Amino acid sequence: MKPKEVLSFAKEKGARVVDLRFIDFPGLWQHFTVPIGELSESSFEDGFGFDASSMRGWQPINASDMLVIPDPATAKMDPFFEVPTLVMICDIVDPLTRESYSRDPRYIAKKAEAYLKRTGIGDTAFIGPEAEFFIFDDVRFDSQRNSAFYAIDSEEGIWNSGRDECPNLGYKPRHKEAYFPVPPTDKFQDLRTEMLLTLEDLGIDMECQHHEVATAQSEIDMRFKPLVQMGDQLMWFKYVLKNVAYRNGHTVTFMPKPLFEDNGSGMHVHVSIWKGGKTLFAGDKYAGVSQKALHAIGGILKHCKALCAFTNPTTNSYKRLVPGFEAPVNLAYSSRNRSAAIRIPMYSSSPKAKRIEFRTPDPSCNGYLAFSAILMAVIDGIENKIDPGDPLDKNIYDLPPEELANIPTAPGSLDEALNALKNDKDFLLKGGVFTQDVIDTWIEYKIKNEINPVKLRPHPHEFMLYYDI
Repeated sequence: MKPKEVLSFAKEKGARVVDLRFIDFPGLWQHFTVPIGELSESSFEDGFGFDASSMRGWQPINASDMLVIPDPATAKMDPFFEVPTLVMICDIVDPLTRESYSRDPRYIAKKAEAYLKRTGIGDTAFIGPEAEFFIFDDVRFDSQRNSAFYAIDSEEGIWNSGRDECPNLGYKPRHKEAYFPVPPTDKFQDLRTEMLLTLEDLGIDMECQHHEVATAQSEIDMRFKPLVQMGDQLMWFKYVLKNVAYRNGHTVTFMPKPLFEDNGSGMHVHVSIWKGGKTLFAGDKYAGVSQKALHAIGGILKHCKALCAFTNPTTNSYKRLVPGFEAPVNLAYSSRNRSAAIRIPMYSSSPKAKRIEFRTPDPSCNGYLAFSAILMAVIDGIENKIDPGDPLDKNIYDLPPEELANIPTAPGSLDEALNALKNDKDFLLKGGVFTQDVIDTWIEYKIKNEINPVKLRPHPHEFMLYYDI
């Protein structure tokens, strides 16, 4: 939509207020609301002022004034607010220079798309994330100087098979047997359908929804879209899932590993590069892909450790990325093989369906930053003709130790991923897509606000191990 069309749309829908949304540095949506009378065609140039010093990882207090500029193409009506509310996703600019803000993740994603075009390699990067998540009935946690705990619960939990539920009707999926059962074992069919249809009503193309392997775990898939558009959709996706769950008495989390000894949530990211309406990833090489696709795989494998700083950006991410368990930590590629970090899906023989699937990421990431970093690795692989080596068409988890020792792995901690980013960042800096300031600020924020606070705290299980020493 154009600005004038947005105003007509708002009038048609009876919007009383405008909700202006933008993403903070770590990856959460923020917003403020203005009366509909404050929105005019000039608003799409003049913007609205706000205090950026209160945003995590952004401006200092002495340079806090910034502007949000609504993007008219993102206008939608909010499906949850009581008062009819027009929502627009905004870009961040400096009020004095009118320059885009370098730490705005959406701006970084826009620069990544522009850089792809400047290279001449392609004109569109299609992204298709498969974000897994957990639906719980109750969550309690606390972290004090002298105490810490968490407790989560779900009516699906096999740990509740003996609980007096007045009555307990059973049908609780056995451990790691929750993939695809029909109701009543699957307790969330209607809830997921409500989520899926709410997203469809917002104009987001959906593909499927289903239960996942772990207790209380689910997946809903969106159809692939260009990078920035998918970044926007991922924000709507998280917002809709959380709010649909909340109004139905449940809670959704995209935390990768909330349950001990059960599968964590990944976000497999499907990537393809197109030019002039044709895919560049279909060809006559391994698994029906092109040489460019193989080089793109080479780029991701080469830079994977640094990529994980953005695609797996929490300390909890590495509770999922543990060698020898379910997550694809081994840096290899294969067709159909889900134990490899990169898979070439073989569902369709159509050239248009050819893509690569990067399986290491998880849904705790900031989509704009994660998708941009992945694209930059793909571009670097294609430009430098990085050889991914031979495919590995074996179950990596069953390989003997001597064979497994030759396969590199993803980082084992956020610390390790950030150190890899420090040493392998040049591919991200190309074209000014990421800046040194963005990388430095990201590393500093993660160490100060996440790594060190976790390092300094005793873990509850340490009391089980060591209290009587």
